Amino acid sequence: MTDIRRMKVCLNGDRAPGDHPGLPTDPAGLAEAAEAAVAAGAEAVHLHPRDPSGRESLAAADVGAAVAAVRAACPGTGVGVSTGLWITDGDPRARRAAVAGWAGLDDSSRPDFASVNVSETGWTQLIAALHTAGIEVEAGVWSAADARALAAFRPGDRLARILIEIIGGPAETATARADQILAELDRTAAPEPRLLHGEGDACWPMVAHAGALGLASRIGLEDTLSGPYGEAITGNAELVRLGLSAWRSAAPRTPGRPHA
Repeated sequence: MTDIRRMKVCLNGDRAPGDHPGLPTDPAGLAEAAEAAVAAGAEAVHLHPRDPSGRESLAAADVGAAVAAVRAACPGTGVGVSTGLWITDGDPRARRAAVAGWAGLDDSSRPDFASVNVSETGWTQLIAALHTAGIEVEAGVWSAADARALAAFRPGDRLARILIEIIGGPAETATARADQILAELDRTAAPEPRLLHGEGDACWPMVAHAGALGLASRIGLEDTLSGPYGEAITGNAELVRLGLSAWRSAAPRTPGRPHA
């Protein structure tokens, strides 16, 4: 199982190439960005594969090409992909069929893990399809309601981890929203490892909050296009370096022991 203790990098998300000059989309670009991000300290890689036209894709050929390129550049590093329902234009059956095709990918091109948004239609069936394909599942929880839905489904330790994802909204409310979800996960005794991150204005507050709580986090051009003070950044590797610095600065210190 992929172990993430501090930081995962999210290379591209659903962003368009013009959103940032360092945004990778094709397999070669993803491999180069992943190699630099891992050298900067990322422990795992999350990416959104694209088809030859540049559109997000769940087709086995496109997923396999992206994963194989990144894995060759970063041997031994876990590589995961999105399963966002928007990628199949909101069609859960088409999504499940595409993901089922990943079972035919060889070991070099099959993702190690995939994220599943609990708020999306068909998420429980999608988890089953991923497990059948031999792929670990990260459950994306965006709200306390999602945490309750996950508890009712209760796949137990078959999940690689739970992603507490603060999507949008002002930075001022991000910590309270995260704590509400975390409290609900505690209440339902969810046993899986947790990774806390935010997107947009919530990104940097959540990196710091994750560090303060001793939870893993995530950073990359999917989540933000700027540094913690709004400064321009060159790309994913710089975001990983800045993210790890912010995470470590917020992490509780053990007397007499420096941060790792």
